[in-house]
Amino acid sequence: MLGQITLDQILLFMLYGAGAITALIACVYLVVRRGNAFAPDVTPPLRLRRWTAAFFAVLAVGHFWYLPAAAFTSDDAIKLCMLIGGLLDTMTVLPIAAVVMLCMLQDRRRPLWPVFLLMMPLMAAMVWGIVHCSYDHMPAARIYMLILCIGFIIYMVHEVRRYGHWLRDNYADLEHKEVWQSFVVLTVILLIFGFYVSGFSGMAYEYIIQVCGIVLICFLLWRVETLSSLTPDASLTPDSSPKGEGDMVGEGGDYLDAIIAAALTEHCVDTQLYLQHDLTVSQLAQSIGTNRFYLSQYFSNHGTTYNDYINTLRINHFVALCQEAADARRIISAQQFASNSGYRSYSTFSLAFKQRMGQSVTEWLRTNRPSD
Repeated sequence: MLGQITLDQILLFMLYGAGAITALIACVYLVVRRGNAFAPDVTPPLRLRRWTAAFFAVLAVGHFWYLPAAAFTSDDAIKLCMLIGGLLDTMTVLPIAAVVMLCMLQDRRRPLWPVFLLMMPLMAAMVWGIVHCSYDHMPAARIYMLILCIGFIIYMVHEVRRYGHWLRDNYADLEHKEVWQSFVVLTVILLIFGFYVSGFSGMAYEYIIQVCGIVLICFLLWRVETLSSLTPDASLTPDSSPKGEGDMVGEGGDYLDAIIAAALTEHCVDTQLYLQHDLTVSQLAQSIGTNRFYLSQYFSNHGTTYNDYINTLRINHFVALCQEAADARRIISAQQFASNSGYRSYSTFSLAFKQRMGQSVTEWLRTNRPSD
């Protein structure tokens, strides 16, 4: 028996075992460790952490479930093992993976029960296959799974865009908050798994799947631990403004705009409140004596967002620091001036600067360098 095992099978078994152990270690880390080993200054969302730990746990269990199939000699035994494994994946891995992606969006708590409800027809098909020990249900199950995947991707594209708008309306610092890049990576990896489930085979593809599984675990663990926890209250959601406030803004819009503009100048610009890290729209609204709804309406009336407003003030502050240093013939330190302008991350500042000024920081400093 051992003589019939090929080198490819040994390598595949090692990769498979590595995936199971990686998932188990990641699960234990999220459950046991209270601190953050990846980004000590970031507090990740507890809800996301728990669901991700559950996802890693079911991945590890799934890996260990399929291992005995390698020792089976009966085709029926192998088929039954695979069918039961498919049912377990349908009941746990697939819906929990969707839940993890939903939990990354922190603008509101989305109901999770529809995910499990939509999986019920697929579970019923898998149970039918187990009872009859047959793969006859698989074509219909794959079509249904494909429809679910396409529908979920369309839904997530819409929700991620909405989440991005919500971030820009409520937060000045987007570092450790945006998630659209993560969804691109996760979607690509999940699509690869989708092709695998759809019936593609071959030893090379088996290698790719196992490597992608390990990459998925590592990437997801990093993403969860580097995503800042946001705790929005009801006033931060766009649909939760008190009844009648929209009419009040509409009727006295010019008057309210003038009051808010003066308050922003007095309590934000003159005091340089915009230099405060992680300043939220609610905090700014409280500082100027209004509420989040009126302040957001003010920015909307002027065709901007809260994030753009704060970034404009910070970049203007950076420009002023550079001009002062140039006039005094002092060395211009872009990184230090960016930090003094309210940015924790220079990369975040660089992106905001280029969007605002139309050129990179290096290009701007070169063209604005004072002549000797």
